[in-house]
Amino acid sequence: MVTLRAKECIERADVVVYDHLANPEMLGWTRDDAEIIYAGKKAGEHALSQEEINKLLVEKASAGKEVVRLKGGDPFVFGRGAEEAKAIVDAGIAFEIVPGITSAIAGPAYAGIPVTHRAENSHVTFFTGHEDPSKTKSAIDYAALARLGGTQVMLMGVERIEGIAKEMMANGVRRDLPVALVRWATTGRQATLIGTLENIGRRVVEAEFEAPAVVVFGDVVALHKDLNWYERRPLSGKRIVVTRTRKQAGALTNQLRALGADVFELPTIRIEPPTDLREFAELVQDAHGYDWIVFTSPNGVDAFFEIFYKLYDDAREIGGAKIAAIGPATAQRVRDFRLHVDLQPEEFVAESIIREFQKQGGVENLRIDEAFAYRTVPETRDVTGARRRLLEEGADLITFTSSSTVENFLALGLPWPKGMKIASIGPITSKTARDRGLKIDIEARRHDIEGLVEAIRNSW
Repeated sequence: MVTLRAKECIERADVVVYDHLANPEMLGWTRDDAEIIYAGKKAGEHALSQEEINKLLVEKASAGKEVVRLKGGDPFVFGRGAEEAKAIVDAGIAFEIVPGITSAIAGPAYAGIPVTHRAENSHVTFFTGHEDPSKTKSAIDYAALARLGGTQVMLMGVERIEGIAKEMMANGVRRDLPVALVRWATTGRQATLIGTLENIGRRVVEAEFEAPAVVVFGDVVALHKDLNWYERRPLSGKRIVVTRTRKQAGALTNQLRALGADVFELPTIRIEPPTDLREFAELVQDAHGYDWIVFTSPNGVDAFFEIFYKLYDDAREIGGAKIAAIGPATAQRVRDFRLHVDLQPEEFVAESIIREFQKQGGVENLRIDEAFAYRTVPETRDVTGARRRLLEEGADLITFTSSSTVENFLALGLPWPKGMKIASIGPITSKTARDRGLKIDIEARRHDIEGLVEAIRNSW
């Protein structure tokens, strides 16, 4: 989860320095020319020390760059944000703090656990299970926590949960107090483990339940049984790879995530202008002289009107040409430009246009000029680290939305994860995959994004 202000900052940034717990999908909002630097820390593995991070932020900002320091949760809730801000202040650099949505509240909420409840408690306490290692004595007063009661939420302490539970019981907290751990909260990887203060340490070991996780102590945990909305969605826990371009992935990604899937975008193609842009521009300029303009994809619509409105400032300059569009997404993109679609075949393939023209009097006397509005090129960047995730974690399903996504994914040469199935948007894409030796497990009956999502949902 992220605020709108944070999204605005990421979109504008020259440099983004991000942490291990920052959702990498947010990096998809960065400019193509932004510098992206990983500064993550996890147990026993630090990309940069805290001093190096402070120095890096100052160096980049001093060079006139607009820098975003991207953290998971809220930077001022056990996030060392104040230390980094102080280094920036000492360097005389102007800055802004963008509050985040702390996992101490969002995590339990996504597991159906309210940190406060009128019938259960009137206060909540946050504490960390990972204190400054230079301290000679813990600053956590477990006796005070026991007296305080209410809901208590611990961040960064999964590996110490058994010892912390024993400390709490030793100080008088009842042994059957409900406890919940919520791992990778608010993401498609979210999982919840429920126990009691007495058995939670053993349950964590048995389930191999690892960090990052937020821990909730209190009677409000019992509400998880009825209010656990997030993990009950139809695709919850399913890891799905989306191979569309960065700009187009959102439509498919958002629908799959809304159904609970853990989606990672691994774009295999990038849309670029045609090799001969002048030839395409000349055809656009003369569009008013044609009887029909046929659009085969939303990308083609965007490319056409990008050139069109550089040449003309009035949509009526398109003249009397009628418009045909293949597929509802293409048709909708035409309508977005306030133009009427005169022909939209029921089938979402190019051959259907020919059949429709045959119904209207044949195609023998038609003269067709083919315009290449754009070209697809292999995407070589891996901004969000999706390739690494695929290699390390595998996936349940990969989606292909065009022949080029198939070809370019295979060109990456990545090992095929065990058990990963294939979902195809339609017969043309499926044929390309089969020609390359792949087995199609799911093919959309309706050859668009909504049809693909429906087919995926029905397969589980």
